[in-house]
Amino acid sequence: MRQSFAQFEAAFREEAAESVVKREKLRRQAAQRSRQRRTERVQKQGKMRFVMLTTVILATAVLVTVVMFQTLALLVG
Repeated sequence: MRQSFAQFEAAFREEAAESVVKREKLRRQAAQRSRQRRTERVQKQGKMRFVMLTTVILATAVLVTVVMFQTLALLVG
């Protein structure tokens, strides 16, 4: 009876230790996934901002060119 109780206690300790290791591993994996999602989100936002900036610069250049030639046409005649 004492031996089976000792075996039960040893098995319990071993299982508890494995549980701690498993929880730590899961926590690290969750943190890694979180960092990866954050990195992807920042890159996606950066791409969108770049596209918007490029579009605004091109639109401004076109608008300034059109207004400049219309003003020149009015002044010339």
